[in-house]
Amino acid sequence: MSSSAEALPPVSRTAVGVAGLRALESGRPDRLFEDPYAGAFFRAGQALFSAEERGDGVGRVFAEQVAIRTRFFDDFLAGADQVVLLAAGLDARAFRLDWPEGTRLFELDLPDVLEFKDSVLAARSAEPRCERVVVPVDLRDDWPAALREAGFAPGRPTAWLAEGLLVYLDYDDAARLLADVTALSAPGSRISFEHRPQADRDGLLQRARAVANGESVTSLWKGGLGGTAPEWLAEHGWRPETFSRAELAAGYGRPSEDPASGGFVTGVKTDRP
Repeated sequence: MSSSAEALPPVSRTAVGVAGLRALESGRPDRLFEDPYAGAFFRAGQALFSAEERGDGVGRVFAEQVAIRTRFFDDFLAGADQVVLLAAGLDARAFRLDWPEGTRLFELDLPDVLEFKDSVLAARSAEPRCERVVVPVDLRDDWPAALREAGFAPGRPTAWLAEGLLVYLDYDDAARLLADVTALSAPGSRISFEHRPQADRDGLLQRARAVANGESVTSLWKGGLGGTAPEWLAEHGWRPETFSRAELAAGYGRPSEDPASGGFVTGVKTDRP
């Protein structure tokens, strides 16, 4: 393993670009959140990107999405005391959010990703605000076993976050991952991830492809559950709810420039199978 960004696989390298967008948002006077570590992650990994990529091309397309989803997921996780971040990437919520006493937060990702992340955090002498448990694992392997071995309590309600993950999986792999989550989830558990209904799911894809280097990101997308996430959750014992990113943006005082912008889905685990 290596703590260098060059060791990151292509999908994980997108996390460096997202960190750069979180750093830009954190620097705004009207910021929707503050991530004091995002800039350090981006600086440590910026050699992965050309000068053009570090400019305003593809990043401009995703800046609004990243700002709104970060704030939404911050709010979604508030108050949880057992949290699992699937493909945690460069998420610094363990370090920047306030957590209830006794919270245990699990970060699952590839070993190289977590080693790079921890090297940057160590250089900043960052201290987590909860019990942070790092689980180096490939989500294509038996990650539920690795999570249990790390101390995860299946009988305890859990907040699951799959931020920026499912779009990189095909339908079968996304469904398999969520089935594993369902099997580990006690009643009252919650889950959230991005959701783009069939009617507007192509807008962001088209805009990203239209800018320089956009294809480097969109070529990795496989679609996840497509527009069927609420139905899948309902069929597997979750009570789903969807949220429009445009409506959230307006509520945050940041009107969206993309009215057909998809949004997010959450689910609450019921007591039925």
